[in-house]
Amino acid sequence: MPNYRRHLVEGGCYFFTVNLRDRRSDLLVAEIAALRGAVRAARARHPFHIDAWVVLPDHMHCLWTLPPGDWPFSSFAKL
Repeated sequence: MPNYRRHLVEGGCYFFTVNLRDRRSDLLVAEIAALRGAVRAARARHPFHIDAWVVLPDHMHCLWTLPPGDWPFSSFAKL
């Protein structure tokens, strides 16, 4: 498991990219409704603001801001 560096700032703004294992797949756009539903469910349990979100066939770029006072990253592992 990689040792990720995390800047522990309450209410911080974070940019990240997620790639599919199969870079030839178009799963993210083919199943966009399922992706939206999964993000909606995650936001219901752990509120955050989506500042920007670009979904491409094989990867996505996100810019999300946590609410003030929120920083316990390990709680997201329980989703």
